[in-house]
Amino acid sequence: MIKADLVIKNARQVLTCRGEAPKLREQMMEIGLITQGWVASGRGKITYVGDEKGYRAKVTPEEGCQVIDASEAVVLPGLVDSHTHLVFGGSREGEFVQRLWGMSYQEIAQSGGGILSTVRATRAASYEELLRDARRRLDRMLRLGTTTCEAKSGYGLTVDDELKLLRISRELHQSHPADIVNTFLGAHTFPPEYISRKEEYVDLIISEFIPRVKEEGLAEFCDVFCEEGAFSVEQSRAILESAAQLGFKLKLHADQLTHSGGAELAAELGAISADHLDYISDRGVELLAEKGVAAVLLPGSNFFLRLKRYPPARRMIEAGVPVTLATDFNPGTAMNESMPLTIALACLEMGLFPEEAINAATINSAYAVELHKSVGSIEVGKKADFIICSIPNYLHLIYHWGINHVHTVVKDGKIVVREGKIVNQSSFP
Repeated sequence: MIKADLVIKNARQVLTCRGEAPKLREQMMEIGLITQGWVASGRGKITYVGDEKGYRAKVTPEEGCQVIDASEAVVLPGLVDSHTHLVFGGSREGEFVQRLWGMSYQEIAQSGGGILSTVRATRAASYEELLRDARRRLDRMLRLGTTTCEAKSGYGLTVDDELKLLRISRELHQSHPADIVNTFLGAHTFPPEYISRKEEYVDLIISEFIPRVKEEGLAEFCDVFCEEGAFSVEQSRAILESAAQLGFKLKLHADQLTHSGGAELAAELGAISADHLDYISDRGVELLAEKGVAAVLLPGSNFFLRLKRYPPARRMIEAGVPVTLATDFNPGTAMNESMPLTIALACLEMGLFPEEAINAATINSAYAVELHKSVGSIEVGKKADFIICSIPNYLHLIYHWGINHVHTVVKDGKIVVREGKIVNQSSFP
């Protein structure tokens, strides 16, 4: 018999999202739906998924087993947010008003705002202040159903400040219920002290930043903002190739504001993901599909910037690109921690079907951070990461949008959110 220390019983619907990862083309419509579903876990891993009859025949609850009645709810895999800028100082609400007056992202940056304004605030903030604020954001993510997220540096732009940001997200990974995957993004923009010495900064990233991050084991991925006004294709290639030589896996901010050639570079270098992709070329789409590079789409950023253009998600799906969703949570262009809202925007603004958007936010998003073998779907042997939503069926996650439907969050087999409130975290490692 299978042992269980946590059981979710009689759920109206269980969306397992199981299957080969990443899901491509028509597979993105397959959500592995079980009605009146039962899920069991033991020691933090899923041990049973199916109906009540199978549960009664195969599972034995241990003494003290927690049982969650989900008869009025829908169960989904814990959401995976594969692109965030979690740790930063300050805020940029003033820029929001400037955009309402008609200023563009580029004009705000040229006037001293944008990323560099956050860099100034981040450098001025203490470790304790940055940790406190990042923890609060991560708490909000957890209450909204995100059980795993990626966190980028990129608002320090000195060796010490970049290491500080990565250390903070590592500390949160160790102390918070949510899992965090670290990404080094020292090539986010050029710091003010290197505006006239850009090649020197590129050399500094290669010779000092990347080796220090590697030495301390602070990040799994290296990312570059490849864009007009940021890092050129040649500069991006040099940084990413040096990171790959030291064992980093690669990501790329690509084709966000112009067709920069970032998608093609991501395919050339075998990156795990290319992110944004508003201006991706037809050839870029073909290459991402050919190389299996995840397209991390960030509709919240486009929505917040009031852009008319969104990534060509339907074209990517039809071409066989692994399509993924993430919040792009950051202080300038996407001040929003909600993956459920991101799912809704993907349907409303990019034309994804609900099933596609849910797979893009779970199993495919796990693929974009190379965690698809352990999270992103409800399958035996994977981490017991679930969200339980107080909705009559999964379509209400999108249809009834703009509110938090998440009632309970289970992470590693432990209830970490109950009735929308975080359980005392003192019991978590």
